[in-house]
Amino acid sequence: MKRLVIASAALAAAGLLATGCGGQEAGSGQQAGGHGMSSMASPAAAPTSGATSADHNEQDVMFAQMMIPHHRQAIDMAKLAGSRASSPDVKRLAKQIEAAQDPEITTMSGWLTAWNTKVPDDAMSSMGHGTDGMMSADDMKELEELPGSAFDKAFLTMMIDHHEGAIAMAEKEQNTGAYPPAKELAGAIVTSQTAEIGTMKQMLHSK
Repeated sequence: MKRLVIASAALAAAGLLATGCGGQEAGSGQQAGGHGMSSMASPAAAPTSGATSADHNEQDVMFAQMMIPHHRQAIDMAKLAGSRASSPDVKRLAKQIEAAQDPEITTMSGWLTAWNTKVPDDAMSSMGHGTDGMMSADDMKELEELPGSAFDKAFLTMMIDHHEGAIAMAEKEQNTGAYPPAKELAGAIVTSQTAEIGTMKQMLHSK
């Protein structure tokens, strides 16, 4: 009888021990599972923070879509200066404008493509947008027909207005845009074109 009681007690103790071990294993499994889910969740969250296409707003799109034809028209004006300007300083400035703005067009076109948004076509470079300093088709035709020093004066006068329009557009982007590279480009436009306006005003006063 004593042997039976002792055997039963031993079996009960063994059962308790097994239950305790099982509980620890389950706890370990839950803990490991918790770490596993946490590590799997991280990659899923990463694309949201890294997806630059989600970091822009309507202002960024408008900035690129309006600045591209604006830059194109400035380049058209600069190319006219290469053949019609009489002042070496005007020709030099025109080349500087073309060299700066052509790569910016490529950059902004790339943004619009990445955002699945229409890139303005070349025809829009002849269309003014009201207060953005864009020249009308008649303005461009008049500039094209001017000779020598008359061209220089008209070019400088028009390009100052053109730059002022670009600066206003860029400042709006700085204030209400969301895409960091677009805001950075806007800042560069404000800085460079403000300096060029100062140069052009000096050139006009010297004529």
